[in-house]
Amino acid sequence: MGFNPNNMQKMMKQVQKMQADVARVQEELQFETVEVESGGVVKAVFNGHGDIASITIDPQAVDPSDVEMLQDLILTAVREGQKKAQELASSRIAAVTGNMNIPGMPGLF
Repeated sequence: MGFNPNNMQKMMKQVQKMQADVARVQEELQFETVEVESGGVVKAVFNGHGDIASITIDPQAVDPSDVEMLQDLILTAVREGQKKAQELASSRIAAVTGNMNIPGMPGLF
């Protein structure tokens, strides 16, 4: 088997297309959202990059004598939202790369 320049060119074109597809998906992820709830009283919304878009707290959850509980609920919602956003991004990227790990491909997080 010898070196075939046509195969190399074909492979390079495929890699370039994949890079363009990954860039497109990364752009689209800023407009996709994931939403999580914690304790039924804290809701957090994230974009596909893991950035917090909003946090909503049910007023009934605000108990001045138990601020620690509310803090825990918020922290739980934030962690879960970031995890879901990362899973969304990974699945979108995997869809265009076929789960290939190609050196030089841009990361998400």
